[in-house]
Amino acid sequence: MIKLKEALVIAEAALKMARIRQLNPMSVAVLDARGCLVAFQMEDGSSLLREDIAKAKGLSALALGMGTRALVGRAKHHPAFFVGLSALSKGNMIPVPGGVLIRSPLDAAIVGAVGVSGDLPDHDEACAIAGIEATTYSWDAGADPS
Repeated sequence: MIKLKEALVIAEAALKMARIRQLNPMSVAVLDARGCLVAFQMEDGSSLLREDIAKAKGLSALALGMGTRALVGRAKHHPAFFVGLSALSKGNMIPVPGGVLIRSPLDAAIVGAVGVSGDLPDHDEACAIAGIEATTYSWDAGADPS
């Protein structure tokens, strides 16, 4: 499982990427493999609900075992299924890029997830990936099946 020290590195590196790219104020949630919040950072000026969206992106990736980029096409082709998932997860199902799985470099086991929200979904995802790349872990953003 992801540890606090590593989660803080991920969050800081994700925010650093956002500043380098001059993106909107970001929120970054790092969850362990159980879906428990390990670290959260929100930049000044981050808009209302960004905390909830960032956590939900991470939870979405964990719940289905794939980065949220893979959920985009699936939601498009199976909307009723995602309506059900959203109800089951109490609204914590966000099928847009920005939720990225954190995988062990040894065996590719899922050790956590990062959810980022604040800018366009592709930009959120890029920041999540940059955060994970600042560690020894590998990332899995999911592949768009459509």
